[in-house]
Amino acid sequence: MVLNYIWVAFFLIAFVVALIKLIVFQDSSVFPAMMEATFSSAKTGFEISIGLTGVMTLWLGLMKVGEKGGMIAILSRLVAPFFSRLFPEIPRNHPATGAIIMNFSANILGLDNAATPLGLKAMKELQEVNPNKDTASNAQIMFLVLNASGLTVIPISIIADRVTMGAANPTSIFIPVLIAHSFATLAGLIYVSIRQRINLFDPVLFAFLVGSFGIVALSVWYFASLSQDELQRQSLMMTALIIFIVIITFIGMGVYRKIAVFETFIEGAKEGFETSVKIIPFLVGILVAISVFRSSGALDYITDAVRWTLQLFNLNTDFVDALPVALLKPMSGQGARAMMIAISKDAPDSFIANMAAVFRGCAETTFYILALYFGSVGIKNTRYAVQGGLIADLFGILGGIFAGYIFFH
Repeated sequence: MVLNYIWVAFFLIAFVVALIKLIVFQDSSVFPAMMEATFSSAKTGFEISIGLTGVMTLWLGLMKVGEKGGMIAILSRLVAPFFSRLFPEIPRNHPATGAIIMNFSANILGLDNAATPLGLKAMKELQEVNPNKDTASNAQIMFLVLNASGLTVIPISIIADRVTMGAANPTSIFIPVLIAHSFATLAGLIYVSIRQRINLFDPVLFAFLVGSFGIVALSVWYFASLSQDELQRQSLMMTALIIFIVIITFIGMGVYRKIAVFETFIEGAKEGFETSVKIIPFLVGILVAISVFRSSGALDYITDAVRWTLQLFNLNTDFVDALPVALLKPMSGQGARAMMIAISKDAPDSFIANMAAVFRGCAETTFYILALYFGSVGIKNTRYAVQGGLIADLFGILGGIFAGYIFFH
């Protein structure tokens, strides 16, 4: 329901802003730009869906091997004490648990291509235990908000872009981004837990959370001690190694359990192809709305309003020039990337460039995830999922500002 209002609002706000620019400022290019945005973004939405087909078939095929081979059940039992409290609606040893674990792991490692099909698989499994098929369940909302908080230990793609732009220290944003992500994850988790009356101070739940963030802190300590070249080398090596260990383990368990591994893979891969086709309308719809909103110039007015408000209270506004990246990220990952590069290309080591990189890493593509994941299972009533995702994004941005000023200002 909320996503419906937001989708309509994107078009209405964009139209009003464009009309003001045309009548008041005589900007005759704004409506042609919006029209061009509708066609180009519709094409992009279709291309993204088709592009997902390959990775969807691969990873859902491997997940099916993991399920029938018993590996997913083993993973589910390992985290059962934690998940039974955080996701009380999910039955013990249900395949959804394994899919959620795999999705979270891929996000933490920065593997967007793997995380998306695994997330769609998790949402499909959660839909099986959802008693009201057109309304988001508590478990689906918790999963989506945590997914939208986008906790990533190593922001590989951001570091790679900074290397390309010639930054003196491309990895300098590593710790600030992780701090911002932690803000987002904690805020999203606390909000949803309050709405669902989940006791985060339950001894088992609290111990798992402390242990998880402890592992993140140790990872920060270790990777921060490396040179930038060594960090990139080790992060890429470890990521590739972990992925292949997962693949070989799944296949090995399938062979051990004497299942028809390849036929099982094909069975799961077919599900991936079907899901890729199913999400096309939802992706096209949300991307067109976002592109129209962006091309109207509404984003620039929002940035100017933030700057004016901060100046009223005599607060520092040095970060505001990088803020469009943060505002774009919940709507479009590629838009945020393009904006970061545009801001950073002339002075990649400046405060604004560093803040742009942190802002790109501090939030997730919330509206994209909402449309993609809920659309894939036919959810119409998203309840408070949008609010939870945007609260996570807001605290990620605030965490990014906090960390950026400490490390770069």
